[in-house]
Amino acid sequence: MLPVKSIQRIAIVAGEASGDILGAGLISELKKKYPDAVFEGIAGPLMKKEGCASLYPMESLSVMGLLPILKKLPELLKLRANLARYWVDTKPDLFIGIDAPEFNIGLEQKLKSHGIKTVHYVSPSVWAWRPKRIHKIKKSVDLMLCLFPFEQQIYQRHAIDNFCVGHPLADEIPINTDKQKARDELDLDKDAQLICIMPGSRGSELKLLGPDFIEMAVLLKKFYPEVTFIAPMANEKRRFQFQEQLAKASEKYPDLPNIRLIDGQSRTAMTAADYIVMASGTATLEAMLIKRPTVVAYKVGDVSYRVFKQLLTIDRFSIPNLLSKKELLPELIQDECTADNLFAEVRAWIGDHDNNNGQRWKETEAEFTKWHEVLKKNANVYAADSIEHWWSENGIRQTKALENE
Repeated sequence: MLPVKSIQRIAIVAGEASGDILGAGLISELKKKYPDAVFEGIAGPLMKKEGCASLYPMESLSVMGLLPILKKLPELLKLRANLARYWVDTKPDLFIGIDAPEFNIGLEQKLKSHGIKTVHYVSPSVWAWRPKRIHKIKKSVDLMLCLFPFEQQIYQRHAIDNFCVGHPLADEIPINTDKQKARDELDLDKDAQLICIMPGSRGSELKLLGPDFIEMAVLLKKFYPEVTFIAPMANEKRRFQFQEQLAKASEKYPDLPNIRLIDGQSRTAMTAADYIVMASGTATLEAMLIKRPTVVAYKVGDVSYRVFKQLLTIDRFSIPNLLSKKELLPELIQDECTADNLFAEVRAWIGDHDNNNGQRWKETEAEFTKWHEVLKKNANVYAADSIEHWWSENGIRQTKALENE
């Protein structure tokens, strides 16, 4: 029997910072298994550091919301067509699409139709909205790497090879986090009642959520004079944008509380906090792993929301609630996401601590700990091992088929 061909050239596309983190960890482990392999595609700074050549800037794919996507659609389609043409001509051994399903699944379909093996890392949310996408995924993806156990069921039903590799964040974040150490790092009062405000890392998120979060802080400060606020900013653009919102709010609210802005360090800020109020996204998983009482907010443009609402098949959206199939964390969606409602949900967490001996939080924390242990799988290694195992098995089947011709 002929030996299975080794992987020599890997095409890979990541669409945003979270994908860059996953991609860098995966490339690092794949290089140990395939030391002669070269990587090229669309990469962020972490993937580049691991030796991936980036053919286009990762920012080309960073877009959220229906209208922004529509505005950028011609550019995205041209970019995808260029990549497909290039890789169909040059035939890499393997393509890995990391998240960014609207971009990557179509690219994977084109490449797979030309005999290039495809892996998709991070399951699209077919279990949440547009479930019929599974049929296109089956035509496009040879192997799906899922982050969460509940995602595997749909791929198993449709006979798509898959592994659940866990989540790198569960490996990075300790089961028990040190609040006082985090406060020391940020030079924060060790006895303060601290609320971490995280209104989003994208401009569109901050535009819609920032004013409500600021007004919530005003209400909380009136009700709890001792409370303090910290807000980690994803980058300079978001910091400037939030500062503008604070300046505008100060005209309306003379008693606007001080909200300390810090650059980056979101995980340290969450660890230092007693309570967190955040935009929905991967950060809700971090809040779960750090184990802090959290309120989750989600708001997009009215047109986008009307479209998405018609396509949704779930009634909860934050990762902790999806994992547990319970509303462990309060979720405020679109019209429900108001300063008054945010204030009420934070008050409910504080009231649980003050009046109920934290019983609600104790139950929630126990559930969070359980899921932390489930997701702690050494994901980077597991993902690389899964690709190696699948490639070996698939290669053997291909070799047998060739020998039987």
